[in-house]
Amino acid sequence: MKSEKQKMLDGELYNALDPVLVGDRMRTRLLLKELNDSAEDQIELRSNILRQLIPNALKGLWLQPPFYCDYGYNMMLGENVFFNFNCVVLDVTYVKIGSRTLFGPNAQIYTATHPINHVERASGLEYAKPITIGEDVWVGGSAVICPGITIGDRTVIGAGSVVTKDIPSDVFAAGNPCKVIRSLK
Repeated sequence: MKSEKQKMLDGELYNALDPVLVGDRMRTRLLLKELNDSAEDQIELRSNILRQLIPNALKGLWLQPPFYCDYGYNMMLGENVFFNFNCVVLDVTYVKIGSRTLFGPNAQIYTATHPINHVERASGLEYAKPITIGEDVWVGGSAVICPGITIGDRTVIGAGSVVTKDIPSDVFAAGNPCKVIRSLK
């Protein structure tokens, strides 16, 4: 039988109140508090926290605190990824972000979701859909990336956009819902 954590990672309905998951989130919250309370000049401290918080990040990760996430270990980040102030990543399942991708302030990435059917939702179970964001992407401030989305390489997502459908490579897309505005080639 699958653990609740494995169901979560596999995108199946799972119980978020499972003791293992609660413990993992508590560990993450403590690391986030330490990160978010740190000073700009505490570079070594921040580096140590980030290695624990997001172990699947390649070199050059820069987070401008405050930053928030659910688990941290479900993020796979390429080199030189940047998150500006107040970003949120609900990494209930995998979030893959390519190298040199930039996130404006308040950008939000949500893999977590809930059943549409009210009876299923009332059960307290939830699920997640993975998100993939390519290389050299720029996500503007206050943009929201919804569960299950893929954004192609070199794309720009306009500030305040709500991305509800996949966005191809090499485009500028914006709006609510986010739509391709023009090609960048």
